[in-house]
Amino acid sequence: MSAAPQLDQEAAPVLRDQPETGIVRLTLNRPKAYNSLSSGLMAALQAELDTIKADRSIKAVIIAGNGPGFCAGHDLKEIRANPGRQNYEALFRQCSMLMQSIVALPQPVIARVHGIATAAGCQLVASCDLAVAAETARFATPGVNIGLFCSTPMVALSRNVSRKHAMEMLLTGEMIPAHRAEAMGLVNQVVSEAELDEAALAFARLIAAKSPLTVKIGKEAFYRQLEMPLAQAYDYASRVMTENLLARDAEEGIDAFLQKRPPTWQGC
Repeated sequence: MSAAPQLDQEAAPVLRDQPETGIVRLTLNRPKAYNSLSSGLMAALQAELDTIKADRSIKAVIIAGNGPGFCAGHDLKEIRANPGRQNYEALFRQCSMLMQSIVALPQPVIARVHGIATAAGCQLVASCDLAVAAETARFATPGVNIGLFCSTPMVALSRNVSRKHAMEMLLTGEMIPAHRAEAMGLVNQVVSEAELDEAALAFARLIAAKSPLTVKIGKEAFYRQLEMPLAQAYDYASRVMTENLLARDAEEGIDAFLQKRPPTWQGC
């Protein structure tokens, strides 16, 4: 097991390491600001995702946070220092592109959450494919408390939890403890702080052992079919499964299962 970097350095807004073969960990690194999503941090994270997207050796990604919390959302000091419609539009366009890049990434992304994940930080958790949280972690979309409804975090949140739960978080702005976030569907697993790194890596290892082509096909299909009516979703999924069956990895996987041996993936 390799622990997440705990370097108190703000020169690099995102730290990258590779705890195991095929697994990359990206650590948000603005600890004094609770890893708030400044324009610089978002640009650095976007650049890492763009690089990872084209790297076939990477099978899974973990997003973590340095310091006392995972992510406190947008950098309000930066927002107030750069007022005006054009600046606001550019900021939310940048953030929306980042969140969509996580969803569109061929490799699954796992959020490793400790401390707080609030506003756009909660949006980041909801945008990841999987999430593990420390039992002391807390989640909120508290924009309503400062006169700024969490409208963009709402997009990811409402696609992860029920309408009533989403509206509760959005309208009250109250903190949700980790175990309630798990019950609501915002996170997959809650563990002790000491077990958090291993829990995130355990998910990543399981994914890294699968056919990368199959995982890529499945992740893309999952998000696309969510937006379709039922009959269209089944038609689309049937086409995806047909194409998947024609891949070498599907043939290898089925043959390995029938022959009771481990498969050898080729990624094609």
